[in-house]
Amino acid sequence: MKLKGKVHKYGANVDTDAIIPARYLNVSESNELAQHCMEDFDAEFLTKVQPGDIIAADTNFGCGSSREHAPVAIKAAGISCVIARSFARIFFRNAINIGLSLLESPEAVDNTESGDILEVELATGEIHNITRDETFLAKPYPDFMMGIIKVGGLVKYTKRKIAEGV
Repeated sequence: MKLKGKVHKYGANVDTDAIIPARYLNVSESNELAQHCMEDFDAEFLTKVQPGDIIAADTNFGCGSSREHAPVAIKAAGISCVIARSFARIFFRNAINIGLSLLESPEAVDNTESGDILEVELATGEIHNITRDETFLAKPYPDFMMGIIKVGGLVKYTKRKIAEGV
């Protein structure tokens, strides 16, 4: 599964309140959450993001609360993948559950700037910075997690497995 997009780069400890402010926790519609993604943290985020774009961030991306709203808002805003030095564990799990691709690659983060174009091959973990002509490796997903990402989340994956009788 190949992804390609422009990078939006952030620092360390981008928490769930920065991703989706707490005042929107009563919202459950993904498209409405997307309209408020990063609004207090990066007011220009929604004007810059195009479908397929990628977030690159330093350590502990998605720290804070365990709310699923944060990865939902990111995915609905059009981000195809988040690459970080590290993720908060509950954010990582929530993102996979809703079908948002995440990769940990300190080297890719260190050698990527906002505006760079990345091409990501999830099956192999290969991250190619087209702008700088550099390639980095992240640990690829196990087959079952790749299956979850490919179909768009855990609920769809489970329904498909039940239909297949697996």
